[in-house]
Formats: sequence, structure tokens, C-alpha cells
Amino acid sequence: MSKLDTFKNQESGNSLQRARQLVLPSRKEMLARSPSAQSFWIKNRSLLADAWKEWGQDTSNSVVSLDESVIDDRLRHSVSQAWVEPTTEQAVRDLWEEVAPGVYQTQFFDPQRVASLREYLESAVDAGIPLRPPYGISLNRYGAMLDPRSEGFLGAPAFQEFYDQLLDKYMRPVARLLFPEVMGYDTQTFGFSIKWQEGMDTSLRLHTDASAVTMNINMNLPSEDFTGSEIDFYDPNTGKVKRVSFEAGTAMIHRGHVAHAALPITSGERSNIVLWLYGEGMQIPQHTNQSPVIDAHKRWTAPVGKKDDIAPF
Repeated sequence: MSKLDTFKNQESGNSLQRARQLVLPSRKEMLARSPSAQSFWIKNRSLLADAWKEWGQDTSNSVVSLDESVIDDRLRHSVSQAWVEPTTEQAVRDLWEEVAPGVYQTQFFDPQRVASLREYLESAVDAGIPLRPPYGISLNRYGAMLDPRSEGFLGAPAFQEFYDQLLDKYMRPVARLLFPEVMGYDTQTFGFSIKWQEGMDTSLRLHTDASAVTMNINMNLPSEDFTGSEIDFYDPNTGKVKRVSFEAGTAMIHRGHVAHAALPITSGERSNIVLWLYGEGMQIPQHTNQSPVIDAHKRWTAPVGKKDDIAPF
């Protein structure tokens, strides 16, 4: 082996240590999206990717593994069956209750098993590898970007495999089932995690999302009670607001153009993963009262095109 090869191997093997020594841009710089902050993430993208790989290898025997067992049994079984035989998809549809106009909710994570996901994410945060919190959401102190299109994302290979599964196996076909017009506007993915807690980041004003479809999944354990932090959904047809609460492990899914707000949390903490789907170049379907008729077998397919690199924020 040449000296150059030896040097490269040493550099690669030290990626985790080097990543931990990086000095993050200040909160003010990140909020302002200053050139120095952007430069930091771009400059260190390869290093961070190598560091996540190294962390995954180093912790393979000590960090809890991620798999579909964290998904609620009924949802997991009905979705798996629909992928085998799409004509059984009504069993998936029946699990989603309309809790506000155009907003559906179900038990997504098994409340007793979601602890493994939380343990994994906490281990990843403790890894000391810089993570970029979401912009535009008060730069949530305990949030992280999850999609590879975002700089500073949580790049642990095991998590990325799990993340892809959430979007490709579960969210996309469910979105097509509930909102048929999104098919073709669901090839691109985006995601972030977020934590609301009293005295820190507590609420989010009324807004719409730049997505075709949004899914918001709660990661609280059954023992983690909180008050406040309900979601208000605004119905432009009636001018009324419907207030909906999260239970441990439940998910809400809705079209991106549905206006919603997170109310202030008054005690405890609420932890969530937020996932978006949209088309190439951030295209979203036009709102229409007419829904296209789509064959079930087409619904239960994955896009074959390449993902773009446009990040919403």
C-alpha cells in the first residue's frame, strides 16, 4: 500500500472524530442563512457522510436497530398485503379516520415500540455529528433535517433506510389512496423532526406547506403527557377551525394547501417527524373537486425517476 493510500485510509477512519471537532455556525447565522452557514454545510458534506457511515459501523452492536416492528401492527399488515395484492387496499383506507375536512388520522407507530425509534434518534444526536435544525420553524433546537437533499441531514445509513421505507412503502400509497390527484406529484421527498416544549419552541402560526401531501407523525411515548400543542386546521369553505390533538404514535395526513397551525404547548414535550411529498421542481397539483380514477395496481408502485436536489428550506 502506498503512503497516499495509507493517508486516505487514516483520513477516512478519522471522519467521525473530525466531524465532532467541527464548530457549527451560530444560531443567528443559520437563521439568516448567511453565506458562511451555507458554506459550512457544503464544505463538510462529504466529511459528514463519512462520519455517519463510521458511526453506524462503530455502533452496529450497541445502538438499537430500526425496522418495521415500530409500525402499528394493523397498519403494517394491511399495507404489506396491499403491496402484494393492491385490490385489498380498502383495509388500509379503513384505518384512516377523517378528523377535519381533508385531514385523516391513524395509529401509525406502535406506542409500546416507538421507544426503539426514540432511542435510536437520541443516540444519533449524542453522536456529536453536526445536524442542521429546520429553518423557518424557530430553528427548532431539537429538530433535524432527515432527507439527503438537505444539508446537515441525519445521514446514518440505517436511519436513511428506515426513512425511505416510511415514505415509499407507507406514505406515498396512502396519499394516493386518500388524495388521488397527487399521483405524479409525489416523486420527491422531504422530511424533518421537531420537538415542541414549554419555554423553548412552543408553537407555529397558521400556514400552508409547499407540498402536495404532508404527513405528521407523533413519536411520544404513552407515558409522555403534554398539554396544549393541538393542531388547528382551517376550512376555507366554511371559515371554521377544527382542533385536533395527537395521541402517542398517531399520524395526520393532509394536502399541503390545507392551512394549519400548532398551538402553544403549555406543559411537557411533543416530538414529531414531518414528511412531505411533491413533484419534480417542487410542483404540486392544482386544487380541484374532481378526483382522477386510478387503478389500484398503479397506486401501489414506487417512482422510478431520479430525485432532484431542490430543498424547500
